[in-house]
Amino acid sequence: MNTSYKKKRAAGNAVAYIALVIISIIWLFPFIGLVLQSFRSYDPAVEYGGMVDYLVPKHFSLDNYRFLFSGQTNFLRWYLNTIIIAVFVAIFQTIIILCVSYALSRMRFTGRTFLMRFWLILGMFPGFLTMICLYFLLKQFGLTQAGAVPGLILVSVASSGMGYYVCKGYFDTIPKALDEAARIDGATRARVFFTMTIPMSKPIIIYTALVAFMAPWCDYVFASYVAFGHDESYNVAVAMTRWVWTNDYQGYFTRFCAGGILVAIPVTILFMCLQKYYVEGVTGGAVKG
Repeated sequence: MNTSYKKKRAAGNAVAYIALVIISIIWLFPFIGLVLQSFRSYDPAVEYGGMVDYLVPKHFSLDNYRFLFSGQTNFLRWYLNTIIIAVFVAIFQTIIILCVSYALSRMRFTGRTFLMRFWLILGMFPGFLTMICLYFLLKQFGLTQAGAVPGLILVSVASSGMGYYVCKGYFDTIPKALDEAARIDGATRARVFFTMTIPMSKPIIIYTALVAFMAPWCDYVFASYVAFGHDESYNVAVAMTRWVWTNDYQGYFTRFCAGGILVAIPVTILFMCLQKYYVEGVTGGAVKG
């Protein structure tokens, strides 16, 4: 009986691993193609620089990466804009979400339940509905085009409190008895939050920061709307899209691939280093509503 169970379990594991390997290959194939194409020579005398019907380059070269850092484009400026927006949004949004989530988790006040339900319902409406209003509002304060970078930071941070639910769910798993004991000893709510709750909330802090970082890093629609027509205010997603729109797509294809690789590197490193805490934050925040 025990031997039969082990055989069935081994067979089931084998099938699962084979399926996962196949899925991984399918998922990684476009990325591998992007990496290989980014090392294809751009020199027409060596190899055709546009789209081709083969995957492995005939001649490997760093021409595309040299072009990005050569000063012939504003790629470094676009990359810096993306980093600035993502870092500031991650910092401020994480702080606001932590404060709002802690208040909703630990404090009981009039309108608390209504406020949470209202935010959840409001979050069901797509952000595209507010794009025109936000654009004209930002334009009144000079936060479009040349001022698009601080404008995008402001918009991303302004509504961050509505993303409280996962973080609040994590705070709900922390025993309230710890807060009560500290309060009896004379600690203020602020001291309880900063000296007790925050040190025990590392996974959800990292999860919140990663999610906040990813949103502006991958943003295209609203960023293109706010920074329209001002090259130096573009982020990487907007710039590279308009780059291939306004130039020869075939000629810029391999350079586009190289830029895509450089964009993926920071996010890949962050997830590889913080994957453990990211998973703990997701699972811990999903325990309670």
